[in-house]
Amino acid sequence: MESLLLFNFWGPEMFVIIFAILLLFGGKKIPELMRGIGKGIREFNTARSTIEQEMKDGMRESERKKIEDNKEQAAEG
Repeated sequence: MESLLLFNFWGPEMFVIIFAILLLFGGKKIPELMRGIGKGIREFNTARSTIEQEMKDGMRESERKKIEDNKEQAAEG
């Protein structure tokens, strides 16, 4: 379980972090902040998926061209 955590904050450290967030943003701003973070994460994941799909498509196209070139060379030679 510990290997899945980026930082191992439990106990007093966690309370200090939560208190600092409450002081900085206030109780009413925290839901808005979390929505913004969620939206940012969603946009990042969408962009990552798009780039990943474009890379896969490019690799497929490259493989398709190699196969076509090999067929043309075999037909000529």
